[in-house]
Amino acid sequence: MDIKLTDVTLHIHEALDKGRRNEIEAALRALDGVVSVHNPDDRPHLTVVEYNPEKVSSQSLLEKVRAGGVHAELVGM
Repeated sequence: MDIKLTDVTLHIHEALDKGRRNEIEAALRALDGVVSVHNPDDRPHLTVVEYNPEKVSSQSLLEKVRAGGVHAELVGM
């Protein structure tokens, strides 16, 4: 079986504390098709998500973050 994966970087505008960033990571990981989420402490505004585009879209990832009341945008596709 050949699974195609891609990644996207989300830029979060707000300065969120570690707990809030962990909540966003958990919400993204809960989406079917998301393989990994990385939000480094030294770049808290950037979140890299690796996912299967056949199961979830980059727009769905962005909408999930925004649904939590956070202002964000897609940086790379």
